[in-house]
Amino acid sequence: MPEVSPAQLEAVWRLHSRKVLAVLIRLLRDFDLAEEALHDAFVAAADHWPRTGLPANPSAWLISAGRFRAIDKLRRRTRFAAAQPELTFQLELAGEETHAMDDQSLTDDQLRLIFTCCHPLLAPEAQVALTLREVCGLTTEAIARAFLTRTPTLAQRIVRAKARIRAAGLPYEVPDRAALPARLDAVLHVVYLVYNEGYLAHAGASLTRADLSAEAIRLGRLIRDLLPDPEVLGLLGLMLLNEARRPARTDAAGDLVLLADQDRTLWDRALIAEGSALVERAFATGPIGPYTLQGAIATLHTTARRAQDTDWAEIAGLYGVLLRAAPSPVVALNRAVAIAMAEGQAQGLALVQDLLAAGALADYHLAYAAEADMLRRLGRTAEARAAYARALDLCSQLPEQRFLRRRLAELGGIH
Repeated sequence: MPEVSPAQLEAVWRLHSRKVLAVLIRLLRDFDLAEEALHDAFVAAADHWPRTGLPANPSAWLISAGRFRAIDKLRRRTRFAAAQPELTFQLELAGEETHAMDDQSLTDDQLRLIFTCCHPLLAPEAQVALTLREVCGLTTEAIARAFLTRTPTLAQRIVRAKARIRAAGLPYEVPDRAALPARLDAVLHVVYLVYNEGYLAHAGASLTRADLSAEAIRLGRLIRDLLPDPEVLGLLGLMLLNEARRPARTDAAGDLVLLADQDRTLWDRALIAEGSALVERAFATGPIGPYTLQGAIATLHTTARRAQDTDWAEIAGLYGVLLRAAPSPVVALNRAVAIAMAEGQAQGLALVQDLLAAGALADYHLAYAAEADMLRRLGRTAEARAAYARALDLCSQLPEQRFLRRRLAELGGIH
């Protein structure tokens, strides 16, 4: 039998763990028990596969292993003795499905899990945090960074959400068509945050995580097929337009290349065409929402053949509309950057410094990086160095750290 290396096990975890977890949650109807079963299944895989080789269907093997270990665990838990026989019987019957499990059935379970996590009985912030944790496997720390909040706060949201699902007996299902639109906003927000984590990872040695971005796009396509709402189209278009630029966003060493410096011949024109068509369709069918507006901004960036051809005035205007539709400090920051490019660095800098003074972006390294870039362009070198140093102190992403250090070195700063 061919050996299975630790790297192969890691690849299987990345590819299959969320799919397996979705099935186990359906079978066990308990998030924590399913997570234990998933962990146990991978421990078993790490023990068996190096000796027996990689199975033909890793997902089915892991589901079966997790299911059997959950049954054993339930049998040992005497406090569940009354309910144990029925649940064990259901689990044993469900195990027959795993041998013939195909991609479609795995997809169905993932969709069920998404909508369970985004049930309206859960608070919106809990819906998003739980889905990012359970469907996509982001760590609590990464989710906290995405929300610009504290890790313990996010952890408590997830614990409370699981408890609410268990106590209320929330159904593990995709809602019917009548209920679907009301449930869609939280789902789209989750997909959006997952894509963003993949497009610009908050921490680690790599600037991006293509696996997360691919997962978000895959989920976006699934939801588009399920409900072609304008905002679904807008979000999918936005993700595709951003994804088109991925090959040019880093150099051969994995370092960050700014938008203005990217080799636009590397951009994926097929993705740009598909994404632009989706955004155009979203505008045509309306109503226009935040994702469609962001898709329109991405279209302006990706259809400009040269950086100097970018219509910054139009982008600033669209950010103004977006700020009214979905107010947030990050949107306000992006608008300030667009205004700096369209009207002058001094105008943009004043807006950024007002945002920093307000405090909402006090721990957001990109806000200080934007301030530093504007100060650099204005020739205010000492202030730019201080802003770059502050951005570097807050940044946990290694390629971004290297970029900020290069900027500091160019300005004669040492950090």
